[in-house]
Parts: sequence; C-alpha cells; structure tokens
Amino acid sequence: MSKRKLDGRAFAEMILSGSQNLSQNAGVVDALNVFPVPDGDTGTNMNLSMTSGAREVEHLETSDIGKVGIALSKGLLMGARGNSGVILSQLFRGFSKSIEQKKEINANEFAAALQAGVDMAYKAVMKPVEGTILTVAKDAAKEAVAAAQKETDIIKLMEAVTEEAEASLNRTPDLLPVLKEVGVVDSGGKGLLCVYEGFLASLKGETVSAKTALPSLDDMVSAEHHKSAQSMMNTEDIEYGFCTEVMVRLDQDKREFNEETFRNDLSRFGDSLLVIADDTLAKVHVHAEEPGNVLNYAQNYGELIKIKIENMREQHTSIISQDLMPADSGAPVVPSTKKQPYGIVTVAMGEGISELFKSIGASSVIEGGQTMNPSTEDIAEAVKSVNAEVVFILPNNSNIIMAANQAASVLEQQVFVIPAKTVPQGMSALLAFNPQQEPEVNEANMLDAIQQVKSGQVTYSVRDTHIDGHDIKKGDFMGILNGTIIGSAEDQLAAAKMLLSEMIGEEDEIVTVLYGEDASAEEAAQLEEFLGDKFEDVEVEIHNGKQPLYSYIFAVE
Repeated sequence: MSKRKLDGRAFAEMILSGSQNLSQNAGVVDALNVFPVPDGDTGTNMNLSMTSGAREVEHLETSDIGKVGIALSKGLLMGARGNSGVILSQLFRGFSKSIEQKKEINANEFAAALQAGVDMAYKAVMKPVEGTILTVAKDAAKEAVAAAQKETDIIKLMEAVTEEAEASLNRTPDLLPVLKEVGVVDSGGKGLLCVYEGFLASLKGETVSAKTALPSLDDMVSAEHHKSAQSMMNTEDIEYGFCTEVMVRLDQDKREFNEETFRNDLSRFGDSLLVIADDTLAKVHVHAEEPGNVLNYAQNYGELIKIKIENMREQHTSIISQDLMPADSGAPVVPSTKKQPYGIVTVAMGEGISELFKSIGASSVIEGGQTMNPSTEDIAEAVKSVNAEVVFILPNNSNIIMAANQAASVLEQQVFVIPAKTVPQGMSALLAFNPQQEPEVNEANMLDAIQQVKSGQVTYSVRDTHIDGHDIKKGDFMGILNGTIIGSAEDQLAAAKMLLSEMIGEEDEIVTVLYGEDASAEEAAQLEEFLGDKFEDVEVEIHNGKQPLYSYIFAVE
C-alpha cells in the first residue's frame, strides 16, 4: 500500500484520527507535567485545541486540501488553550499557509508544509526553549524534508516523521535539565507525537479507536466555565436575538474581498462581531436581529459553506433559571450599551478571588486558570463583552499569556496584554491601573507593578519526584515561590509557614493571604497569628479565595 498524493478528504481523516488519538492520551500527556501539582493540563489544553480544529473539518465537504487546511487553522486559532495549544495552532497555521493554494499535495510538499509550520511556531514564541514541543516538531520536519528527497510515498514519509518525533521526544531530557531531573519527557512533545501517530494510522487505514463523534467543546468545558453572563439581563432586553455564524469560501471573481470593508459593513447588522479571514476563507460570528441580512451580504463574496443560527432569546429563557444571580440583589442587571473608555478582563479560579478582582476594578472575570485555561475565543468574547474602547487583559497564569496575545491580535479595539503570571501579579497590576491616565502610561505602570510583588502557592504533590533539589513524596504539601518549589512538608499549615518565612524580607510591608477550598478559616487564623508573632511590622490581609487545588496563594509586597 502506498500513497503518492494527499487530497482534502484524506487529510481531513488524518486530522480526525490525530485528534482522536490525542484525546485518548490526554491523561498520559497531563501526567508528564514537570511539576507534580494536581493541575498539569498540557494534554487537556492540546486536546481541547485540536478538537476545536477537528470540528471545523469534520463535516467539510471538499477534496481541496488547501481549504481543509484553512478550516483546521481557523478552528485551532480560536480554540487554542494554554501555551501548548497556541504553539499547536501556530504549527498548523504555518502548515496550512503552505498548502492553501493546492488541491492536493505530494510527499515533498507535505514535508515542506511541516517545515513551514515549524518556522511559523518559532516566530510566534518570543524565547523558544529547546527540549519542548518546538524541538520535537523541528526534528520531525527536518527528517521529513530529508526523507522527501528520495521518498515519494506519503505513508512511508509519515512513518519517518513519527519515528523521528518519538526519538526527538526521548531526547528532550538531554536538552532540558528539569525533564531529566524529574524523569519525564516533554509533555507538549508527547501530545504532538500523539497527533502524528493518529495521522499515520489514518494513512494506513487503521483506527486509533472505535470512531465516535467528536465531543462538543461546550460539553468538554462546561464543568469549568460557567457562563454567568446570562443572568445579567432580561430576555426581552436582548437587542440582537440570533447568534449567527457563517463561513464564506471567498470568490475574488465574484467580489473583491477587503477584510476591513467586510467587517465594517457587517457591523451594521448587529454586535459581538468577530471576523477571521485570509485569502480563501472568511469566518464570521455576529449577534444579529435579522440573520438573513448577514447571510445575504456574506454571499456577495462567495459560497456559504457553513451556517449556524441560534435563537439566543430562546436559549436565554431555558437557562436563566440555572444561572447565578448577583449576591446582593434578586433583580437582573442590564449592562450599559454605552462604550466605556477602559475595560479590564482578568482570569481567576475561585469564587472569592473572582469577587476580589471585581471589587478592585475588573470589568470581566473569566473563570479558569490552573484548572482550565480559557481559549483564544473565550478571551476574545470576554474582551468584546466589556464594551470598552481600550481593554487590558490580565492572564494571571503563564500558560494563558500566549492565548491572550492571540486573542488581542484578532480584535478590533485597542488591547493591552499585561503578562501577569500569577493572581498576586494580576491584583498588583490592577491596583496600579488609573483610569485618568493614558493607555500607554497605564501599561507601563502595570508592567512595573507585576515586578514588585512576590507570589507564593501551597498545593499537594500528585507523585513522588525529585525537582529543584528537593525530594518530594506523593501527598506532601509544596511551597512554590515565583514558580520554583522551595520545599515541602507533610502538613499544609507547616508548608505555608515555611513558604511565608522564605518570602517575607525586611523591606516587605504587606502580606495578602488567599485561602482555598482545602483550607479553613480557623487554619487561616492560625497563619495570621504566626505572621503577627514572627513579622510584627507586616500588615496582613486574609481573604477566602475559595480556589480549588491550591490551599493558599500568597502575595508579598
């Protein structure tokens, strides 16, 4: 059996198989997280990202591989979660750009597309680190280019790619010392290998498992992302009642496409407009009162290949009883339609932390963080929902910054991403915000603020490990200071005291304690007493953050 040409239908099957294999192995990939914390989510993020891409091609009726690549790229772009998901989206964005004008490709073109994906991904990462998914992708693409010089069978080429990806993955501990210290290979590289293994199985006519329908993204994330915005308005107050999504296969002979003109014209029909486009395809999301007008306009530019229209008033009526109402009032709140000069979008996990962010000025809080990274589309929709001329995004997690930057790149309004890596950094940045200042001044002040705070976390270990010079047993409580494990203890209060003793210096003045679901108010009071005895000149603030997994989060300034 051999395959000299690859068309859109075969490539779509490869994508679905790759997504399926990654889904089956997401837990394995999660378990390779370097830190033995209970929220290792590389596999989860890559799975959700790849599923978003696969769903875009699942029912695509075309044998044109370029169009399949474009659909995959768009789905991955908007569904990307976490750094691994964003890098995956960039790998296939470059791949898809390389083949977008082709109906089918040969082995040499397939190898070139893999290399184009690597080039795109490396450009997207400010400081590429070897020994990661980037290295595995690079080595596999290099092998593909070399093999394609003498091999015309795409199946054999993919065998070589998969073999080299696995070999490269096994070499990652030699490139990244922390992997060798912990005794694991890179989790993102493992996720990419799962995708490639799925590709190969499809080319060989094999199945990675019984074929099942791809799960809805809503089903996959609903437990983690509660859409409480529904409770913020009455059904009759919905001005534009139909969530309208359409994909247009652009036909330049029919009408020359200009993205800015296209977007401006569509804005007349409603709000919450999002347009993603390139030379061959445009994807539109808009809330409209008369969706037919949107479709008629879009059809001027080409063939409509995917249409989804949902009655939001009907949806709202059916779910409003399940949504959370504001704690201080039984009456729904109707958002203002007037655009505000500034908006702040932040990410947080835990009801208490969310409320704390809102109390100090956040316009919108996306539920998520360590336990579930929001996607590019989640962040983009949150930015649009705050209805502001200028929006600042506080990711509060190093694994969300790339998705935040990607969201900012597809939005029309002015967006600043403040690369806060922790909740304490996010709070410090938000407190530094001054609505009377110009956006660039606020950006500088907020960037400075995140450098002035020390961040600490206490959580438990999910396995025995040796990392950062510490032997840690499963079930021990670890103290993490600015991303580095500094010690562990069998008791979480002891771990908290150990961590705070390390964090607080002579010049520090304020300590903020956020205790989570696994800590009690009584234990937090003991911690406050400890701080008062040992650091009598330090002001202590205690808040019930209600965050999962992390017993304590500390901010020291």
